[in-house]
Amino acid sequence: MAAQEILLAEPRGFCAGVDRAIDIVERAIEKFGAPIYVRHEIVHNTFVVNDLKAKGAIFIEDLADVPPGATLVFSAHGVSKAVQAEAQQRGFHVFDATCPLVSKVHIEVAKLAKEGYEFIMIGHKGHPEVEGTMGQLDHGIHLVEDVADVAGVQPLQTERLAVVTQTTLSVDDAAEISAAIKRRFPMIREPKQQDICYATQNRQDAVKVMSRDVDVMIVVGSPTSSNSNRLAELARKLGVDSYMVDHPSELKAEWLHGKTRVGLTAGASAPEVVVQEVIDRIKALGAVSVRKMDGIQETVKFPMPKGLRL
Repeated sequence: MAAQEILLAEPRGFCAGVDRAIDIVERAIEKFGAPIYVRHEIVHNTFVVNDLKAKGAIFIEDLADVPPGATLVFSAHGVSKAVQAEAQQRGFHVFDATCPLVSKVHIEVAKLAKEGYEFIMIGHKGHPEVEGTMGQLDHGIHLVEDVADVAGVQPLQTERLAVVTQTTLSVDDAAEISAAIKRRFPMIREPKQQDICYATQNRQDAVKVMSRDVDVMIVVGSPTSSNSNRLAELARKLGVDSYMVDHPSELKAEWLHGKTRVGLTAGASAPEVVVQEVIDRIKALGAVSVRKMDGIQETVKFPMPKGLRL
């Protein structure tokens, strides 16, 4: 029997930081004309990146690929001090689409480093946000990806040690790693408010609630999206079969066989238009109704950078 009902997560999809980052690229194209160069994918979503490419954005990894005097946008994940300095040196007209919640972590790192602190960062090696945060300093920041890594951290001193976190991690995993760090370094300084962003937390909380009521979970998100991967992972940990799709065509009919209730959510970089296409695909496979779960209504809005405000 095919799926009968789709339970739609609330909240899901775009967060304020993603909205702002996409707006920055679109407004820059409107104001300065195409092409606008963007360092790294503006957000980790295939649909969004392709849509902006069609409008005149060119995505690059190396600043050497940007012509002198061009307009350049830094992605929502943030960049290192070295990338900022190189962009300035090359004379680009820069707009910074770094999510303000990532910038908050960068500011904290800079402030505490001046006071002589070293840092332990919880995050995924190679993720652009981690590279950006660790690149705020040229030394004294140690990455841990899991509890086992904590034992290997060798700070030069332990009097002034602080912990920071990638904003898109699993809340539960980060708490477990944080507890291991605290056991090893009881005096470590923790952030006043946790670094994991409100949208990551809210989407994970919604999955926890939904997992009790669904037989299978579909997460709309791209394979490179950290927060989307965490949603699928969390549902699996809670005992629910869980699959990630970047496009409705990736949804397989067999995932829904014998399942009477399908949970559907979307990572913070996944657009609602793709969610609606996935709903249509699940309906085509037999679902007859869509019910939206009760959840937090997000009202956060971040201001645009100077020079792009309407």
